[in-house]
Amino acid sequence: MTTLATAGASFTLGRRASFWVSAAVVGHTLWTSAAPACTYPLYAAQWHLTPTVITSIFAVYPITVVAALLLFGNLSDQIGRRATMLLGLAASLLGVLLFAAAPSVAWIFVGRFFMGVGVGLSTSPATAALVEFSAAGQSERANAVATIATAVGLAAATLIGGGLIQYAPFPTHLNFWVLFAVLAALFGATWFLPRHAATDGAARWRPGAVSVPKSIRWPFAISAVAVTGGYALGALFLSLGTQVAHDLIGSANALVNGAAIALFATVTGAVTLAAKRLSANTSIVLGGLSSAAGMGLLALSANDHSLPVFLVGLAFGGAAYSLQFRGGLTMINASASPAHRAGTLSAIFLIGYLLMGAIAMALGISATAWGLRAAIDVGAPGIGLIGLLGVVLVAWNVRLPVRAPVAAPRLR
Repeated sequence: MTTLATAGASFTLGRRASFWVSAAVVGHTLWTSAAPACTYPLYAAQWHLTPTVITSIFAVYPITVVAALLLFGNLSDQIGRRATMLLGLAASLLGVLLFAAAPSVAWIFVGRFFMGVGVGLSTSPATAALVEFSAAGQSERANAVATIATAVGLAAATLIGGGLIQYAPFPTHLNFWVLFAVLAALFGATWFLPRHAATDGAARWRPGAVSVPKSIRWPFAISAVAVTGGYALGALFLSLGTQVAHDLIGSANALVNGAAIALFATVTGAVTLAAKRLSANTSIVLGGLSSAAGMGLLALSANDHSLPVFLVGLAFGGAAYSLQFRGGLTMINASASPAHRAGTLSAIFLIGYLLMGAIAMALGISATAWGLRAAIDVGAPGIGLIGLLGVVLVAWNVRLPVRAPVAAPRLR
């Protein structure tokens, strides 16, 4: 770890370049997460897999992310953002390589495990680094860029993946070789990030040290519900979205199905730009309402086999994800100090990923037992209720005091 933190110190990127490299690391988390989305129907057909197995492949990822966050959630507060991001990217590279070469479903499960480790290691430090590489007084911009980066990662996964699957050879492998090349280039760029000095002299890292300062537990609770609401949408769309498009809506083209999921990401980015001046409370309330509307439309599209309604539901889902995720990050980044920022963000992501895995598994078990349409009929309203819970919490504490953002630490 020391080697990763100090090697390459003879050349480091400037603040602006470091900001965008950190944004790319944030984006890789969604690209890696969503990369198999368009291949799930192929795996199901090739290896005769049930919906439970498919959603289990998806669920391995958030469950492993949770384990990584529990063990290493505050690691970057101790050894630096750069070193932790490099470790995360290395694990992601290994996971993607296993997918690229996978001859059986066992390789897929192991690859998904390493993807989860990679994202669990890199999500919090990359998000914290975005704030710290921002110009003074522009932490709001960092929150918006973080949300857009995840949208770009999701769009890249579904559009590039769908196109390669539909029109290129080796449909279950080439997509992952392309992603492997992208991650290798990102690893090289991350190598030249500056080392953060904010935690010089900090206590030695210990596993399981994710914690939330007592003074910010209420904004933490609201932020956790908001981010979880966004991740719950991802659990549904990324684990079963293309299967819904194929089986219930009737679309057999992988690129079209991938483009439909990419609509979710496109709307996410557009809404993030449009809503950049909204307060955290307003974003969470609008996001919760959009989530409830989107889930209602998704259930309606599955029952009516309507592609237009499905697409409108995806658009509402994208808006909901943007508003909930951005609102949650804005609130917690304004409340947490630099010394606890990565650890607090890890706790937020831990809750979100844990529930993402649980929701994906519940959807898969329901689809296997009662059919895909029944799983959507039950799961969509449940996810909408998470969004409405965020609305209730904000309304209950509408005068919640939010601390002013603290100054970014010096870099060297």
